[in-house]
Amino acid sequence: MNGKRSQNKLIGSWGECRACRYLEDEGYTLIARNFRSRYGEIDIIACRAPWIVFAEVKTRKSGAFGYPAEAVTPEKQRRFRLTAEFFLLKNRMYGSLQPRMDVIEIMIADGSAWLRHDENAF
Repeated sequence: MNGKRSQNKLIGSWGECRACRYLEDEGYTLIARNFRSRYGEIDIIACRAPWIVFAEVKTRKSGAFGYPAEAVTPEKQRRFRLTAEFFLLKNRMYGSLQPRMDVIEIMIADGSAWLRHDENAF
């Protein structure tokens, strides 16, 4: 893995950890991280009744290419939904919860970071 890719992976991993802490602080229970299916991956799955939340985390160091959530394209959303459906089929105990697709944006700049939680983003 080249240096830039490795750095991006570290930033993404840090962002996911930060998003998990945020969700726990907000009263969510974490169910899974980096859940994969043949359709794609979901960064975080968490619940807080009446919701089961499927969260995509986008972390950026610069706004040069737009806000992090702008990277969640319609195709990414389609694959994300399919992966969420697959999770629910495999884990029927969560069937009574209402599914919700969230995006958590984290922007790192000047030694600080801000987080924006977009509930029911798509």
